[in-house]
Amino acid sequence: MNQALWEGISMGLVLSAMIGPVFFALIQNSLEHGFRYAAVLALGILLSDLIYVLITYFGVSLFARNPYFEIILGYVGGAVLVGFGISTIFKKNRNRPNTGGIPLPKTKKRTGFMKGFGINGINPFVMLFWISIAGLVNLKQEYQRMDIWLYYTGILLTVFCIDLLKAFIAKQLSGFVTPKLMSKLNILVGFILIYFGSKLVKFAWDKQELMG
Repeated sequence: MNQALWEGISMGLVLSAMIGPVFFALIQNSLEHGFRYAAVLALGILLSDLIYVLITYFGVSLFARNPYFEIILGYVGGAVLVGFGISTIFKKNRNRPNTGGIPLPKTKKRTGFMKGFGINGINPFVMLFWISIAGLVNLKQEYQRMDIWLYYTGILLTVFCIDLLKAFIAKQLSGFVTPKLMSKLNILVGFILIYFGSKLVKFAWDKQELMG
């Protein structure tokens, strides 16, 4: 296997092991809406990561390093995560025992795509991660252009495949999940999203304080 691809896969495994708001969103949506919905959500995550890769690789990362950019992204991202968290806590359970023969409308998959894209895309720590990866790649003088893209491909595909695996495993456990447990899970995920959103706001606030 190409060395650059292997190193990319290794970095992707490290990134996949990190537990953040995306992890909990994947599990919750797989349990509630099914594997296909969670897979579309994972595609949204993949696209936001790909955009960050392109931004950092082609040098616009100089703009992303602007502290004001991080502050704005921190406040906006924190507010969005807190909003997702509050809506998740107060979400009504859709698992009705009797619908009177009337089929319930299916959740549109494009909402899952936008949710995955949004939760991952507005997190400044994701942006900072890709900036650090771009810096790491620049230090590897032995890398040719093909090696660089194999490295990034290894990271992105590994993260995407493991996201699918997380969603698949969660769906297999759905038979053990009762409506009451799902309701508690929604509350837990909601508070977790609020927690991460609050951390982003604090990150932006501290950054702003340091700048005076």
